Amino acid sequence: MTVKTKKSPRFWWALAIFSLMGQVAWVVENMYFNVFIYKMFNASAADISAMVAASAVTATLTTVFMGALSDKVGKRRFFIAWGYILWGVSIFSFVFLREDLIGKLLPMSASAAATGVSLAIALDCVMTFFGSTANDAAFNAWLTDSTDEGNRGAAEGINAMMPLVAILVVFGGFMFFDLAKPESWTAIFAIIGILVLAIGIAGLFLIEEPKIAPAESGYFRSIFYGFAPSTIRANPTLYIALAAFIVFNIAIQIFMPYLILYYEVSLGMTDYVLVMAPAIIIASVVTALWGKVYDKKGFAFSGLFAVGGLIAGFCVLFFTRSTIPVFIGSLLMMSGYLCGMAVFGALIRDNTPAGKSGMLQGVRIFSQVLIPGVVGPMIGKLVLEGADTIVNGDGTTSFVPTADIFLAALIAAVLVLPFFAVIRKAKK
Repeated sequence: MTVKTKKSPRFWWALAIFSLMGQVAWVVENMYFNVFIYKMFNASAADISAMVAASAVTATLTTVFMGALSDKVGKRRFFIAWGYILWGVSIFSFVFLREDLIGKLLPMSASAAATGVSLAIALDCVMTFFGSTANDAAFNAWLTDSTDEGNRGAAEGINAMMPLVAILVVFGGFMFFDLAKPESWTAIFAIIGILVLAIGIAGLFLIEEPKIAPAESGYFRSIFYGFAPSTIRANPTLYIALAAFIVFNIAIQIFMPYLILYYEVSLGMTDYVLVMAPAIIIASVVTALWGKVYDKKGFAFSGLFAVGGLIAGFCVLFFTRSTIPVFIGSLLMMSGYLCGMAVFGALIRDNTPAGKSGMLQGVRIFSQVLIPGVVGPMIGKLVLEGADTIVNGDGTTSFVPTADIFLAALIAAVLVLPFFAVIRKAKK
């Protein structure tokens, strides 16, 4: 029987604060940067797909190199705290990304809007570098190092619920802003940048450094450790789980970059925040508890129900348009998504070799961000080709997302199911 190890209140506070603030920053990037360039610079679906892909590549390369470096140094707190500090500074830099300022600073540019999209993608990559160093590489390695099989599901449940809590926080905060006005985005980037920076400073004192020895292998060997055939052969369950995680996250990335635009533009839900808030709260509670289900029942049971909820949510969202059914579909989708993230995250951590968590964060982000972040939005873009357009107040046009993105996501989610039998066989 697995012994449940008790963690200190300091650990749980650090987990909650850094997971939440990191997810707030990621929610703004993953769900609202798309809205930002859509509303401020009339970005197309191709522009959004390019930004998501560029960010995914940056996140993966950063996590591979910086995760290995944190293993080599044998420190997590330094990379988390200073990464958050610089992350906050980079978010604050978006304050200066406004069409009027671009026109003044770059008067020779052919189009301030097109230049704004290009600058947004470049700054997004800079921000992603610091964010991935702090969160994807160092924080996730710290969480693996600081937990064991007796408490990892509970910790991962809290970690996995934070994206939904972050969505609630961001939705609630954004209610006070008119996102069609540049000054609203200036305030948003200033507030979030300062908060992330402040959390990074607090991390210098709050985070407990796990007891890990610096990696003995060379730095460049550590970088490629997770991709070595010998490592794959020695850890079959881990890599099968990562393959399933790729397909799972492709399903998410097909629709996620367009979700807010779908609610607001396609369904005309100007009050979508009020509609989604209850769904987010309920899904957050479910996700926090679902990690404990993983600890007690294992991956097969908890994972199948999570993916099943996700599939059910996609079905409801594809076939319905009115408020109540959309609420139910969104609740099922969000619960399945975050519960799936919790159980896949716990399974991956359980099968990560001891002392190698930093080196393997690159492989994890490869399956969670890079491939899904490139393939998913590309599928979404193909699905939305030929979508209807609307004419904006300034005479420009914007595309209207359709429910077909949920059908495409549904097909991808169904492809996750066969992996459960393969994982069970590999574990035996």
